[in-house]
Amino acid sequence: MSDIKKVVLAYSGGLDTSVILKWLQDVYQCEVVTFTADIGQGEEVEPARAKALAMGIKDIYIEDLREEFARDYVFPMFRANTIYEGEYLLGTSIARPLIAKRLIEIANETGAEAISHGATGKGNDQVRFELGAYALRPDIKVIAPWREWDLTSRETLLSYAEQHNIPVEMKRGKASPYSMDANLLHISYEGGILENPWAEPEEAMWRWSVSPEDAPDQATYVELSYQNGDIVAINDVPHTPAQVLEQLNIIAGANGVGRLDIVENRYVGMKSRGCYETPAGTVMLKAHRAIESLTLDREVAHLKDELMPRYASLVYNGYWWSPERKMLQQMIDASQVHVNGTVRVKLYKGNVVVVGRKSSTDSLFDENIATFEDDRGAYNQKDAEGFIKLNALRMRIAAKKNR
Repeated sequence: MSDIKKVVLAYSGGLDTSVILKWLQDVYQCEVVTFTADIGQGEEVEPARAKALAMGIKDIYIEDLREEFARDYVFPMFRANTIYEGEYLLGTSIARPLIAKRLIEIANETGAEAISHGATGKGNDQVRFELGAYALRPDIKVIAPWREWDLTSRETLLSYAEQHNIPVEMKRGKASPYSMDANLLHISYEGGILENPWAEPEEAMWRWSVSPEDAPDQATYVELSYQNGDIVAINDVPHTPAQVLEQLNIIAGANGVGRLDIVENRYVGMKSRGCYETPAGTVMLKAHRAIESLTLDREVAHLKDELMPRYASLVYNGYWWSPERKMLQQMIDASQVHVNGTVRVKLYKGNVVVVGRKSSTDSLFDENIATFEDDRGAYNQKDAEGFIKLNALRMRIAAKKNR
């Protein structure tokens, strides 16, 4: 403990990190630098400054990282059509490498020897934060209070806060029974009744989407314009990456799109039940596959699909800064050069239906060849006979032997 004179804390200003701040001051006898990131969680981050000042913090970093998060993390991930275990769109996972990067950058700027976070010893986030930190600064020290202290519940945290005069805002009304995490891509829910995988989530739990049963009776059509695999406009109106996520969350959420209830396999070995709202991401995945279906070579598309589960596992397990993820990203990005055009989707009562796709410059779809009408000699159907016989040769040989 004596070698740590200064630590950078990922600080939200909530109960957990406020207690951690004081605990670090008392137990490690060190200076604490706070870092609060706005990645679109939908809550004011500026109040964290007043709380940090009240606890004697001199170096306070509060940063708007929404555009960087969307541009450099969410969009590259969606170029790969990334989905974990067939369902999860990795909303929490993809936010952690950015936070880890800024923690290390701030540690370098301020001369801190250590970083600290509020992730528990049971979850994935501790792995994601720390793998990222070590990849970017191998000699960094990491303090994870949940693995060290004996404060094991909300009640003990509140008691500690009261004993040490820690300013904790007590929200009026009934507190949420869920552990929630939100950013521009999604909001997650864990804990409470969700710890029983048989229990249906309460309707009041959901924040970003209406129930599909209550969604409008008229479908909403949206056109998404792509350039190099990224959405650059919605209904012909240019949008930045962060604006794309914000607008699609509103539009899709209003149509009941994006709810998910899953049991996933955590990296630390346990199964966890979680619910997620990812309206924008649900639309983006469907639409991106649609524009790729028009513009990607068949074998390139199939190879991407084969590699995607590995890429998803790397993101989920915290290996964003690993050499293998970077290598995969280079290949994925190279495949997107010709992924340009427009996709039209229909949103209706929780469903996302692709109803059109076009690309004036990069479409590989040839109507003259694909048509069931007269193709005017563009395709010689007799060529298929030799193709079929050659591909059947090994099976014909085996069939003759078996007979």
